[in-house]
Amino acid sequence: PSAALALVCGSAAAVVVWKWLGKRQIQKKMEEARRTRDEGMKKMAKALQQFREQVPSVQTDAILSLPLLELTGRLREGSLSPKTVLYTYLEKALEVTQQTNCLRHFIPECEEQLQEIQRQREKGLLYGIPISIKDHIGHKGHLSTCGLVQCLGTVVQEDSVLVKVLKRQGAIPFAMTNVPQSLFNYDCSNPIFGQTLNPFNHQKSPGGSSGGEGALIAGGGSILGIGSDIGGSIRLPSSFCGLCGLKPTAERLSIWRTHSLNVDLYSCPAPVPCALGPMARDVDSLALCMKALLCQEMFQLDPTVPPIPFNEEVYSSSAPLRVGYYDTDGYFPLPPCMRRALRETRGALQAAGHQLVAFSPPRIHYVMTELFLKTFFADGGRAWLDMFTGDVVDPNLKSQVNCCKIPRLGKKLLALILKPLQFLLLLKLKNVATISTCRSVKEMWNHQCEIEAYRTEFIARWRELQLDVVLCPVLGPAFTTGYPGKLLTAISSTMLYNVLNFPAGVVPVSTVTEADEEELKRYQGCCDDPWDRTLKQAVAGAVGLPVAVQCMALPWQEELCLRLMKEVETLSREK
Repeated sequence: PSAALALVCGSAAAVVVWKWLGKRQIQKKMEEARRTRDEGMKKMAKALQQFREQVPSVQTDAILSLPLLELTGRLREGSLSPKTVLYTYLEKALEVTQQTNCLRHFIPECEEQLQEIQRQREKGLLYGIPISIKDHIGHKGHLSTCGLVQCLGTVVQEDSVLVKVLKRQGAIPFAMTNVPQSLFNYDCSNPIFGQTLNPFNHQKSPGGSSGGEGALIAGGGSILGIGSDIGGSIRLPSSFCGLCGLKPTAERLSIWRTHSLNVDLYSCPAPVPCALGPMARDVDSLALCMKALLCQEMFQLDPTVPPIPFNEEVYSSSAPLRVGYYDTDGYFPLPPCMRRALRETRGALQAAGHQLVAFSPPRIHYVMTELFLKTFFADGGRAWLDMFTGDVVDPNLKSQVNCCKIPRLGKKLLALILKPLQFLLLLKLKNVATISTCRSVKEMWNHQCEIEAYRTEFIARWRELQLDVVLCPVLGPAFTTGYPGKLLTAISSTMLYNVLNFPAGVVPVSTVTEADEEELKRYQGCCDDPWDRTLKQAVAGAVGLPVAVQCMALPWQEELCLRLMKEVETLSREK
């Protein structure tokens, strides 16, 4: 007995030591990543100081205030030098990240690209423009971490197609921005590089998963950025940070080599595909970026991208539009300020001569639970959980991770216990533990067919009303940090257009007023249940923060989507 007891105790001690060593190894990797980032920041600060000594009379504020179209004109005519513009934005980005923690690191090779564009015979559409890119968009010689420890040892060997095209068009990628762990969150926090903050209110989130981009551009540290979107990851940071952001049809831009994971849920072909797209301070910047990217170089490097150049005629048209609209999808009622923004925008469009038609998207409860969430948790979340192997789970993701870890039998028992609340759960599913999975290949095929059938139904309703575009709300204003992880399914307003694979964009049109804050106190949402009350807490204290609307068009009609966004932007600025 004493020998057996010693063996048990020894085994238990070995397990404890093994776990401790594993955690210590993880901590060392994270510390090394942070140290590398901090050293890069110091080197960049030193380079900035040297530039300031060489060129002491740079008009920083004047350069930072130039819209993208004007800045490109000044660079092409030679009245501003690419080096001056680059160092101006580097300096501002360093300032913004010190306040918001939005950068994962600077790209020191931006100096080499600066020399390269000066050797190019033709000046591209983005000649001399400093551009920031989201963490998981591959850049040669750098990590693509997705906020995960398992990705810290893998350096990208080749630029992604998107980065190659940007460089060919004369752009200078200068920074990679922070993301939430695994990208599966619309906050912006991970255990390696920490929490990114909203530049307008440091108690608030910048949104996610392109939250680092949102904070950097809104803070003035970048004039143009590239994000990705699989449930709202471009549009939500744009809404939270007061930016313009476009999620194109997924296949319109190349996603080749935009990740470092062996099994990447966000870049593999899927019923609900990932899309890359631009984020900026105005709609014209988005249009210029799309025009630059949709070039022969893109079509040659990635033959899976349809060779459809940007249609300037559609974007520049002034013909009246037939605009469908709705102020709620009936799934997750949004705060009063977001519905006010929709109402005011609808009125402004109507007054400007456009035709507004009431539109109701079909069966959003079904789309959210049976199509969108089931796509990502078809295997019960096992592929997603594999991402956290040998990792520390971010606090904002722990509830979702723990739900996915519940064994299938446990989930069945939980579903049985919750059966009396079935109606409430159907109204507003909040717990990934109760999401049904695909238990066979046949079920997975059926699931994909259901998505296609829904797209067909949606397009038929759209065409029945002879719509050009649709206007609807977007989630906002900015949540207090930590709250996005508690309200995963509040993103119904954006995820619908990922399921449909329609181009969709966000435009800021107003700010939260004191009257909005007062009306929020009376907000009851769908059922005045705990999740409605959580949403109320998440958006409280947002006076002065941006309020946005969302614009959509049919697949491959990005130019028409941008056209509506430009019209909305112009009318809101006039107001």
